[in-house]
Amino acid sequence: MPLKDLPADQRPREKLLTRGAAALSDGELLALLLRTGYRGHGVFDLAQTVLAGCGGFAGLLAATPATLKQVKGLGPAKRAELLAVAEIARRALAQQLQQAPVFDAPQTVKDYVALRLGGRGHETFSVLFLDGQHRLLVMEDLFHGTLTQTSVYPREIVKRALALNAGALVLAHNHPSGLAEPSRADTHLTQTLKAALQLVDVRVLDHLVVGQGQVVSLAERGLL
Repeated sequence: MPLKDLPADQRPREKLLTRGAAALSDGELLALLLRTGYRGHGVFDLAQTVLAGCGGFAGLLAATPATLKQVKGLGPAKRAELLAVAEIARRALAQQLQQAPVFDAPQTVKDYVALRLGGRGHETFSVLFLDGQHRLLVMEDLFHGTLTQTSVYPREIVKRALALNAGALVLAHNHPSGLAEPSRADTHLTQTLKAALQLVDVRVLDHLVVGQGQVVSLAERGLL
């Protein structure tokens, strides 16, 4: 059913304005952004198709232009809007981390990393480089791998930390399988990188593992 044919109190926009965004379902929120469907399929059908195809909002926020292009009913305008929303969310979290030490907002760090790495179909190893006050300088994807593993070179991380004049950093990588549980290899790699970076007086504050809907901190597990 087109949005205009719904009773006023059931339309996503009116519902949001009167009851708040939390009152809307995932499909209603996305339908509000999409506004229209395509021939033979209403906007709510399209919203559910997008969510199912991307694996929910986490996958949608991490979706690439190529991924969205494969979804029937998403034209250039709709794809551009969705990509813009995802980038706004990432930049908002990055701004918070640039203004205060990461220790002040550990959940924000996890949310930011999840937005950057969640939903990817291959392993990506990233580093959050921090200044002397542990504020975010930049997060960079340094190494890319396969569905199950990636090769990480300590020398390259050390070189990049020195180039950015970083005082500390947070390591992060995703598990495309969806399981965020750190492996023995993850723990060993963390210790190797920690030792290498100590030689240039750069601290490793944490290593975050991103899974489906979960981010695990090795520091919180006592594995750092």
